[in-house]
Amino acid sequence: MQGVVDAAGAVFAAGLVLTVVAMAWRSSRWMRGRPARTFRLRDLFRLPRRYLVDIHDIVARDGAAARMHVFAAGGFVATSALIFLTLVLGLSVLAVPLALAALVMLAGAGVAAWRRWWARSDRLPSGAHDLVPPALAAFALFYGGAALGLVAGRDLPWNGPAGLVVLVAGVLGTVFFFPGLAVGPMRHAFAGATHLVLHPRPQRFGDRRAGAGAPSVTALRPLDLDGGDYGVRAGADFSRPQLLSFDACVRCGRCEAACPAFAAGAPLSPRALIIGLSSAGLDRPVVGDSVAADVLWSCTTCRACVESCPMTIEHVDAVLDLRREQCLEQGAVPGKGAEVLENLRQTDTPSGKMPAERWFWAADLDLPRASAGAGTDVLLWAGEGGFDLRGRRTLRALVRVLRAAGVDFAVLGEDEADVGDIARRLGDEATFRDLARRNIETLSGLRFRRILTPDPHVLHCLGEEYPALGGTYDVVHHTTFINDLLRAGRLHVVPRSDRRRVTYHDPCYLGRYGGEFDAPRQVLEALAVPLTEMPRNRTTSFCCGWGGGVPFTEPPVETRIPDLRMAEARASHADTVAVACPNCAVMLEGVPDPRCQVVDIAELVADALDGRGGGEGDR
Repeated sequence: MQGVVDAAGAVFAAGLVLTVVAMAWRSSRWMRGRPARTFRLRDLFRLPRRYLVDIHDIVARDGAAARMHVFAAGGFVATSALIFLTLVLGLSVLAVPLALAALVMLAGAGVAAWRRWWARSDRLPSGAHDLVPPALAAFALFYGGAALGLVAGRDLPWNGPAGLVVLVAGVLGTVFFFPGLAVGPMRHAFAGATHLVLHPRPQRFGDRRAGAGAPSVTALRPLDLDGGDYGVRAGADFSRPQLLSFDACVRCGRCEAACPAFAAGAPLSPRALIIGLSSAGLDRPVVGDSVAADVLWSCTTCRACVESCPMTIEHVDAVLDLRREQCLEQGAVPGKGAEVLENLRQTDTPSGKMPAERWFWAADLDLPRASAGAGTDVLLWAGEGGFDLRGRRTLRALVRVLRAAGVDFAVLGEDEADVGDIARRLGDEATFRDLARRNIETLSGLRFRRILTPDPHVLHCLGEEYPALGGTYDVVHHTTFINDLLRAGRLHVVPRSDRRRVTYHDPCYLGRYGGEFDAPRQVLEALAVPLTEMPRNRTTSFCCGWGGGVPFTEPPVETRIPDLRMAEARASHADTVAVACPNCAVMLEGVPDPRCQVVDIAELVADALDGRGGGEGDR
């Protein structure tokens, strides 16, 4: 009996030694990155909750993968712990549990083989991960056999070819999993657990709508421009938690399946991006070496990849860090992006129009102007929707709603400059910082309780990114505000009489960035709108294609993103697409026929004030 125990124990102990060496080498690579937040012991104690609870909803979206990991990963962890106790420390009383754990792991190998070999999803790549099933089986049989030898009280036959095969398989399985945790295809397990402990955005594991003053879940880190921080050029310019997160990628392809740019045939694959970053040279330029430039400029920054990643990798942060260096150091913003940035520097608007033109649509409405001498409850921030006909329809409808509810509001007029969102997404931190500084100065001279906007990009920028620059405000989206008015009884609407089907398109910057999914739907419910959901909704909603400055960087695509989204709307048998973002409205209305009618929720509410209910708004 002792021969098999000694052999298995020795192999396992050697595997542990190699693992420690390999992990030290891998960790040394992460430590080459930019210093970030320090490790806190309480983060380690939070790992079980983060792994088992906080990311459960993401993992559970693929039930088959979740079940496979229960058997394979759970069996591996249990088997490894019992091997150490039984075969290394000599607690032979645990031989039966070890044999049972190995049996669970063997079942996991069968499930993994089914997923990898016979029922492979299109999003699963081939390669070294295809070796996982036989490695699981070899590991389980080798150490399970040793445990059975202990239970039987006699040695297993090691002589002859069969014994040699078992021994070699056990050694290979041990090497695949243990040193492989740091340098092989299984390194996502070690890196993933460490990543959850040292996550660059620990606030993701709390309530993203925790209230004013809570750490932002989605705001970009400010650059120290005076200190020479211009984004990421080489791999070592990423933070240590970022370098760690790239190794946490499991190559599952969920990010790729969720990515609108990838679906449109753009050069971007979030999975390929992270794989490239995990192998990027620490001292070599990332762009052009590990990542092609057009990959960066294809990203709509919609965070669909982030929300779908079971390892909680922050793909968008990496993209924007690289964009910043390309913009600030290289001046390499493609397409019309450079023109947009120049317009912002010269006129405070992306279109190059004068700020006063933002309010031309309201010439007949006698809107109250915010001033230092008179306070107001609500400051209405129009955003860039004030420059185009589509956005102006929404704004006029919103004004009707505010006046019907008796809301005390005012506007900035020509003092309203662009918030700088598009500059920051294109990587121009300096222009963003200048616009933000001047907007904060303007707002500091006024008295108001909250800022109201129909633009989720304004909502995010003012509410989430300005606080790091000294501007902290209570910013509310118009759908949230209207829903509050309805619930408070300050708005009286006549429910729709027609039975046209409506589907709601979740804007990325309202939903995934702002965490607001319910208010728009509750408003539609109050209007008695028969809502039919598209398959991709709420956190899995599909982007309209506007975010990240993509309409200006003009990456090559096979199909436009808004065309794909409108096809989903038509497939839901809806007649009308309700939107809650001026940019979404413009993108979806630009889809050629056949398409659904596109109506902002404010227009639906305004029409319901007099019982028209047709979604015509105030034209």
